[in-house]
Order: sequence, then C-alpha cells, then structure tokens
Amino acid sequence: MPPSQITQAGKLDRAERSRGARTIRQVAPYLWPEGQPWVKQRVVLAMLALVVAKLISVGTPFLYKAAVDALAGEARAEGWLLGLGAVALTIAYGVARLSSVGFGELRDAIFVRVAQRALRQLALETFEHIHRLSMRYHITRKTGGLSRIIERGVKGVEFLLRFMLFSVGPLILELTMVSILFAVLFDWRYAAVVVVTIWAYVTFTFKVTEWRVAIRRRMNEADTQANQKAIDSLLNFETVKYFGAEKREAARYDASMAGYEQMAVKTGQSLAFLNFGQSLIITTGLVIVMVMAAMGVQAGTLTVGDFVMVQAYMIQITMPLGFLGTVYREIRQALVDMGEMFDLLHQPAEIQDKPDANVLKVQGGEVTFDNVQFAYDPARPILKGISLTVPAGQTVALVGPSGSGKSTIGRLMFRFYEVTGGAIRIDGQDLRDVTQDSLHAAIGVVPQDTVLFNDTIRYNIAYGRPDATEAEIIAAARAAKIHDFVTHLPEGYDTAVGERGLKLSGGEKQRVGIARTLLKNPPILLLDEATSALDTQTERDIQDSLKAMGQGRTVITIAHRLSTIADADRIVVLEKGEIVEEGTHETLLARGGRYAAMWARQSAEEDEDAA
Repeated sequence: MPPSQITQAGKLDRAERSRGARTIRQVAPYLWPEGQPWVKQRVVLAMLALVVAKLISVGTPFLYKAAVDALAGEARAEGWLLGLGAVALTIAYGVARLSSVGFGELRDAIFVRVAQRALRQLALETFEHIHRLSMRYHITRKTGGLSRIIERGVKGVEFLLRFMLFSVGPLILELTMVSILFAVLFDWRYAAVVVVTIWAYVTFTFKVTEWRVAIRRRMNEADTQANQKAIDSLLNFETVKYFGAEKREAARYDASMAGYEQMAVKTGQSLAFLNFGQSLIITTGLVIVMVMAAMGVQAGTLTVGDFVMVQAYMIQITMPLGFLGTVYREIRQALVDMGEMFDLLHQPAEIQDKPDANVLKVQGGEVTFDNVQFAYDPARPILKGISLTVPAGQTVALVGPSGSGKSTIGRLMFRFYEVTGGAIRIDGQDLRDVTQDSLHAAIGVVPQDTVLFNDTIRYNIAYGRPDATEAEIIAAARAAKIHDFVTHLPEGYDTAVGERGLKLSGGEKQRVGIARTLLKNPPILLLDEATSALDTQTERDIQDSLKAMGQGRTVITIAHRLSTIADADRIVVLEKGEIVEEGTHETLLARGGRYAAMWARQSAEEDEDAA
C-alpha cells in the first residue's frame, strides 16, 4: 500500500475510533439514567451475578483436577479435597458448572429489562427527532435509507449493551484471573505463554477486523442503495406499470445488488482468513502449555490432575477468546451502525420553537404577509417581497404559473420553512414567536394529492382529531359527502384503504382528506390545488364540499383551474415571486391584464375539450 494511502487509512482509523468512543459515551446514560434508581439497581445486581459466575467458573477446574487425582490415587496439596472422594468431587464439579451457568442466566434475566428500556427510549427519541426535522431534510433523504439506518442502529445498540458489558468485561476478568493462577500454581512460564497467546490473538483479531470493518461499511452502503431503489420502485408501482419498466427497475436493483454481492464475497473471504488465523494462534498456545505440563508430569513435579487442569483452563479461555473475535467484529460494526443513527439524531432541526414561544391565540384568523421573502437556494429567490392581508373569514385565492411561489407560501404558513425576510402573522402574532404545535393546530390543509395511511377509513378520518366520537366522524364524512359511499362498502368505515390510499379513487381520497380536515375544525384553511388532479365532474362535486367547509373560516386557496376560485373574495395573481395583480374576479377580467389572459386561455381549452 502506498504511503499516502497508509496515512489516509490511519487518519480514517483514528476518526473511526474517536467516533466509536463518542458513541459509547452517548449510550452510557441509558444504562445509568438520572432519577431512575431501579435501572441502576438492576445494573448493579447484574454485575454482581456476573462476578459470582466468573469466580465459580475459575474455581471449577480445581474440582476437576481433584477428581482426576483421586481416581489416579495421587495425594498432593489438595488432600483435603481428595477426602471428599472422586464421586463427590465429580458431583461438586457438575454443581459448580451449573451454578456458573445459572448465575450467568440470572445476570441476563436481570439486565434484559434495562437493555429493552434503553432500546425503546432511544428508538422513540430517534423517531420523534426525525419528525422534527425540516421538510428540506426529508426531501433530500430517501425513506428507505432512513428506515434502514434506524433499524441497523437500534440493533447495534442492543448488541453493544448485551455483549460489550457482559462479554468483553467478563473475558478480561477471567483471563486476568487465569494468568495469575498459572503464575502462582505452576510457573511464570505458563503465565507468560498464556499472556503472549492472548496478546497475539487479540492483536491479530483487532488488526484484521479493522480491515474487515472497511469492507463491511462498503457492503452496508451497497445494501442501503439497493434497499432505497427497491422501496422507491415499489412506492411507484403504478408508474412502473404504466411505462412497462419492470425489467428496467429489475436491472437497476440488480446493479445495486451486484455491488453488495462483491462486498459480501470479500466479507466472507476475509472472515475465513480471520477464523483460520485465530485458530492457529490459539492452538499453538494450547499445545505449548500442554507440552510443558506433560513434561512436568513425566518429571514428577506435576500430577495427572494438574495436566488435566491446565488443559481445562486453556480450553476455558479458548472458548471466550474465540467468541471475542465475533464480539469485536460485531461491536465495531455496531458502533458504525450506531454512529450513523446518532449522526441522524444529532442532525439539527431547521425549524425550532423559541425558548419563550407563546401558544398561538386565534381570535378571528386574519393572516398577514409582510414583505415576505424566501429562497430554497440563496442564488435563486422564490418570493421577492410579498405583502398581502387575508381578512378574517374571507377567502383569498392565489393563482399564477408554475414556479410563481404559490405552494411556497403555503409551506411558509405552516412553517415547513422559515422566511428569509419579512414576516407572516396570524392575528398580529409572528409565526416565529409561537409554538409549532399551536400553529399546526390552527391551520387545516387539503393538499393536491391526499395521502392516506394504510389503515381503515375510520382511522384516516379520525386522524384529524383522534379523540373524536363515532358520531363526529360520521358527521364529518357526511359534510364531505363521502358517508353514503362508505356505508355501501362491505366493511363500511372499517374498510382498509391500502398503502397511500391506493384502493380508493382520487375523488374518494380527496373526500376522506376533506372529512379529516373538517373533523380537525381549524379556524384557517389552506387549500393547495385541492382539486387540480381530479376530473371535471369530481372536481365540481368536491368544490361544493370545499365551499361548505370554508364557511366562517379564513381560507387561502391555491388554484390552478380559475373556474374553481371565481367567487373568492379576492384573487391574487403571482408571477416570478411577486404580486402582479389582485382584486375580485370581475375586476380582474375588466382590467384585461394577466388574470384575464389566463382566464381566456383556460376557457378556450375547456371549450376545445368539450368540443
């Protein structure tokens, strides 16, 4: 490897270790939380059970040795144990092994509640944080990738809590005790062989694992990309069918899976190399110690029981050492997966409530745009100083060509984004000075494409107000003119709508969306091209529902079809982020400006379609 690559690899390794240490520090508070003494008590009890299990485990080979010596008729330093007899010693050996396992299982039983509580709390915090992130973040990230990061991160936390605390720590304790026993009971050379074997094993394991982690990370990236493509394709199932693109989608997915396959093969091959190297080191250390013990027995300085005890101890440390390779690999991977999740958790929310934010108090529902400026990208401004007042209880329509900033105004009202200049106020209260929860509660939105949850019609309507009674849900459905349709379905309000509501037609979905917003009963309504995706007859039917819904409320309607907003109290024409005209339908037609030209063009198109 060239020196530049070695240097770069070293920098990445240090950065990874630093990131891993930070991740461990972030997990620690979940194991020792303030104000929850029961969690601390369980951690302490679990650790006590762990120590007792290891003490019994280290003492067990003594009983094995004494039993062998009793059978061989040798009486040495452990004469008091030989007095128990071979049968009693064998039974004691079995009891000791069972006790070691029992205390280990008791440890797991005590700790599992702590681990699962930590997992639940961390998963909930991550889920809530994702919902707090801005629209900008969610537009740039892919849902499939996000779900996979969370899934791997939570699994990583579970593994870390279970194995790092109860595998690595106990292993270090056991290896230390065995090394000391070898030095005291036999010779410093035995302890030296054990220590060198452990050092060689751990060094080899860590070095090879670092190499494997880099391969595993690339495999995860390929896995995430393949998952994103699969979910994206399945969510757009209809579009794939429309364009006969099944083979094309399969080819894209297979290309991603080919990258995953390549990395998975390297992962498997490197694992084989790691396992063989570990076995070579362990077996070499075992053989050396066993040869030394055999020579001691031949010389008469050791008994057959000593030989057996040496073998028992070496096998006893071989098993957890073999497990250490797996544990270390998984811990490194868990730290990588958790690091991705914690990076997500630390992603700052673009829109945040002020520390002293007040609850929005809507008295009439007047909405004021005061020289509002906004840009998704500073180099491309969208709104260039919009000043507009929507009086309480009136309906104001926003019209204009695509890209004029109509939908952006709706997103700014809901504070999906923050204005870059000017202010938006409701009844004189700047939206930046009130809590987002109170703002969202005051505004009801009917979007162009109502997306429903994969649940029942009842659930989707009640989403507007979860505590609504059955009578209120039915009343909202009646007002949205969908009740009759629902009652004719075999399962009525318990009918499942399918993923994103695909089992319903466009008009039916819109009516469910209207019923949902009616049930919410907000003082301010935002209709974002709520009927532009529907056919003319369905649009006319739903328009009546929308008009009824707007009674007594402040309504801002973003429209594409001008015929739907002809009776608005005021029509505002936007172009390139600026207001170019405003007035009533009749006033704007009489003026003969942009609105009149748009009206004439749409009327001609409708006449042509009718013909």
